[in-house]
Amino acid sequence: VQLQAYGGGLVQAGGFLRLSCAASGRAFSSYAMGWFRQAPGKEREFVSAISWSGGITYYADSVKGRFTISRDNAKNTVYLQMNSLKLEDTAVYYCAAGTLPNARLRLYAEYDYWGQGTLVTVSS
Repeated sequence: VQLQAYGGGLVQAGGFLRLSCAASGRAFSSYAMGWFRQAPGKEREFVSAISWSGGITYYADSVKGRFTISRDNAKNTVYLQMNSLKLEDTAVYYCAAGTLPNARLRLYAEYDYWGQGTLVTVSS
């Protein structure tokens, strides 16, 4: 599976962005998908994840209520709608795919495939 994340950019605090991650291959619907981010000088951290069916979603506490993950298996795409953006949301955002149990969706080491990352910069 090859993943391509896009949709990042510069946005003011309080604004919104929608990230997309397009996947190649015919097995997309069998993969759980995750979003992770890495800010300068910090470790990669979990943001959100969605099960293969879309029926189960997880969010980091820091984004809960502001971000929404969704997927369209017909389009081989997963989305991350980011609202009420804060300065601390500034990071490179990565999408990932894997066949892993729902209980492990927060763990970046469990994913098999990664996109190249898209930069989100939130300004004051």
